[in-house]
Amino acid sequence: MVTAAPRARRVHPRTAVLPAHGRRHNLSLLLQTLYSAGAMSRADLARRLDLTKVTVSDLVAELLESGHAVELGPSEEVRPGKPATLVDVNRTGLQIIGLDLAEHQTLRAAVLDLDGQILARAERPMPDDPGARAVHSTKEKPIEGDPVLEVVLDLTREVIELATAPLLGIGVGTPGIVGPGGVVDTAPNLGWVDVSLREVLAAETGLPVFVSNDADAAVHADHTLGGGGDDLMLIKVGRGVGCGLIVGGQRVRGAHFAAGEIGHVTVGTDGGAPCRCGKDGCLETWLSAPNLERLLAEADPVDPDRPRREAGERLGIAIAPVVAALDLAEVVLTGPEDLLGGVLLDMLDATLRSRMLARPSTSLTVRLARDSDDIVLRGASVLVLWDQLGVT
Repeated sequence: MVTAAPRARRVHPRTAVLPAHGRRHNLSLLLQTLYSAGAMSRADLARRLDLTKVTVSDLVAELLESGHAVELGPSEEVRPGKPATLVDVNRTGLQIIGLDLAEHQTLRAAVLDLDGQILARAERPMPDDPGARAVHSTKEKPIEGDPVLEVVLDLTREVIELATAPLLGIGVGTPGIVGPGGVVDTAPNLGWVDVSLREVLAAETGLPVFVSNDADAAVHADHTLGGGGDDLMLIKVGRGVGCGLIVGGQRVRGAHFAAGEIGHVTVGTDGGAPCRCGKDGCLETWLSAPNLERLLAEADPVDPDRPRREAGERLGIAIAPVVAALDLAEVVLTGPEDLLGGVLLDMLDATLRSRMLARPSTSLTVRLARDSDDIVLRGASVLVLWDQLGVT
């Protein structure tokens, strides 16, 4: 007898329009329920979803045939009659490829199961300072001539070979603004403009591909797999600085798919270091991992923590209006914990509270994300779950 651990994540139903939409809606809702609550019988699913037993049996049969669900055997719950057979999402019989293109020194990939557990890994060094070379667009040259794209494709081929079960798809977390169709509109730190990343990877692998900004992927990981609530902001610090937002249980995308692009917001009116975008005093000049490491190496030995305090304060100044306007409950930092923890996190917390309307201290949590090293990889797997199974 095997049962899956229950989960607390609530289901967010969507409204169906056409009969075909209704069936897809019910399939998605059934998968979400199993993924969140764990293995259940068909009768329990029917009661939970307020559907007939015949409808649920028909839906389960379709999911069993597609391999998206499995039967686990009889329930141990004592009831009159024959024991019910438990059904669950096929957590171990399907796998996902995740790519993290946001780290400032390496490109990373992994094979994950449907619970976001990493089963195998691969990585490659980031080509030397890709953001400093000529801007590349796949509209001009599909792949050749771009060292980052070439390494991404090589890394993807390698990690696909490590999979031990059918692949549900590929999820990618990349820096920059990602528009419709998985096109990276702009990623200054990779030297990309209008790079059709989803199209390139799909053509190479023949698999479904879902591409998202790395901070958006990370906030999905914290929300779905890390216990994060329904109203949170996650700041991702790596080669650059990005932000993902969950409001009312839904990710905020913005009118131009650029919600959370805070790295090149100018912080304060006192100038600052020049940024590669052409402005001075962008948040990234204080907070990105390479810049913060450099500032710490150059710090006065009498006050070695000053760069951390300044970075935490500048971040608090930048996000306090957003936290207040959206009435967020959590602010989460993810990135190198040796840089972000301690002094920087404490200064961020203090700055936010000093710049917002006084409210109970318990109403705002400022914390580090769990499992920061793998949060984008795990978030990429959540994106595939959403795209292919409708699980959020």
